[in-house]
Amino acid sequence: MTDTRYTITELAREFDITPRAIRFYENQGLLAPAREGTNGVRRVYSARDRTRLRLTLRGKRLGFTLSEIARLLDLYDSPTGTVAQLHAFLDTIVEHRAVLERQLEDLNATLAELAVYEKQGRALLSANVEKRTRKLASAALAVQKTAKAL
Repeated sequence: MTDTRYTITELAREFDITPRAIRFYENQGLLAPAREGTNGVRRVYSARDRTRLRLTLRGKRLGFTLSEIARLLDLYDSPTGTVAQLHAFLDTIVEHRAVLERQLEDLNATLAELAVYEKQGRALLSANVEKRTRKLASAALAVQKTAKAL
């Protein structure tokens, strides 16, 4: 069996992210590449690291925090049975869903308030335009009367 290895550049291209982002995830403890070369400067990522990066990026897209992602990745690496992992995963999803639903309620309330303010602003603007139109019409009538008087 061959051990597939990846460079940071290969992973960055594959997942359309920067090498800096990969190093960030490494600093957060989500990835643990082997080091090669003089003084261990060159990072070499395993298939396990690639999978963890893929799961990390998926978790970020779903809105999970890095600590939630780390907890889920630790479950993924755990030697325990999948039932415990699945329960922990579902618990995390339920918690995250509750947070998103609260945020959605807040967003809907904010959107409703903005709609009211927008309606009020448009009404004021419309009233102001009508007032200016009446004022201009009145001024034009006054100019006409003055012109006739001359």
